[in-house]
Amino acid sequence: ASTVRQVRGTLSLSNWSVLQTSPVSHLSGRQVGVLFDVDGVLLRGGSVIPAARRALRKLVDQNQSFLFPVVFVTNAGSCLRHHKAQQLSHLLDVQIAPEQVVLSHSPLHMMETFHNKCVLVSGQGPVTQIAHTLGFQKVVTMEELSEQHPLLDMVDHSRRPTSTPSSSRILPQIQVAIILFGEPIRWETNLQLIVDVLLTNGRPGCVYDTRLSAQMPVLACNMDLLWMAEAPSPRLGHGMFLLCLESIYRKLTGRRLEYEAVLGKPSLFTYQYAEQLLRQQNQNHKLSTIYAVGDNLMTDIYGANLYNRYLAKHHTDTMSDTKLVAQGTGTPVPVVEEFAFAAQCRSILVCTGVYNPQSPLPGDQNVSETMLHGQNDLKVEPDLVEPSHMVEDVEAAVDLMLQQESPN
Repeated sequence: ASTVRQVRGTLSLSNWSVLQTSPVSHLSGRQVGVLFDVDGVLLRGGSVIPAARRALRKLVDQNQSFLFPVVFVTNAGSCLRHHKAQQLSHLLDVQIAPEQVVLSHSPLHMMETFHNKCVLVSGQGPVTQIAHTLGFQKVVTMEELSEQHPLLDMVDHSRRPTSTPSSSRILPQIQVAIILFGEPIRWETNLQLIVDVLLTNGRPGCVYDTRLSAQMPVLACNMDLLWMAEAPSPRLGHGMFLLCLESIYRKLTGRRLEYEAVLGKPSLFTYQYAEQLLRQQNQNHKLSTIYAVGDNLMTDIYGANLYNRYLAKHHTDTMSDTKLVAQGTGTPVPVVEEFAFAAQCRSILVCTGVYNPQSPLPGDQNVSETMLHGQNDLKVEPDLVEPSHMVEDVEAAVDLMLQQESPN
């Protein structure tokens, strides 16, 4: 409760920074990069937030080139990277390249040890194609698994087989991992089949063995409990699905579900990956400041502040990179050799999405229990959910950045 009170005290409407700044064609000598969240900041579902187009027009020059490096970081994961870039370009009326987009699953392409093993994927959209573009060579979908083992999915009576079907295709054993791209369409089917695979060590046609000495690795993308679409209130996100899966696994085994990796905001892995993309746009020159604009305290603001803490500790050499990442999210992140990290990451909260300063926080209980996915290594501290700046919308966020970075 004290955390909630402190957050509310910091994020009052009187603290909004609404600045009137004209676009600039050049900035100060500092090297600046910007990370934009999408849902709740630029879009509400398929609709553009009115301030979004005005904001982005202030970030491009007469040739429609961005004034400084910009990356769009979203926890969405049900599409391909170039499709998301095309969608954003069309809706926001600016040219956005695929290299400027980070989806929740994008960093998986760096996890090469899993790429040549058979993996099970859950989510929606072109999951097989998504997995292949990330480097995974042997992919089994939930639909394929259900077709191969039709007696496993028994919740929907209308889809129950009337006889034992035979299938000509024999699927390979799930060898290495389960990859959870995002919230699936039929939660009951996905929960059942994922549990079947976990408790049989990749052989869902066999009897459960709840005494397995080792759990099959699970890679989860997107921890958002809530996200903002066209509806008046936030919608359930993939983090809620993960909570259901964790609860079922603990109930059946008495053990905690462990994750090999958790990706998407607020994972440090995702922010490190996004900074590399900013650096590529900046001719590989080091950035001084990264501004991260978002609408969700528990993903955008928490993640940006956690990354800022990581950057500060990295520059003071108080701990190794690997230990820092493990402290933040429990996900091992490979150290980037000879990578000069930015000096700081500043978080900017907008009030056009999940966060609404006029609405109470869910349940008015401890914020870590109501709004943050219950990862064991994610600890909510007041300073991690306190934005560097709070503004009304993304246009005000851009005005703030331009004023901060323009020559005096």
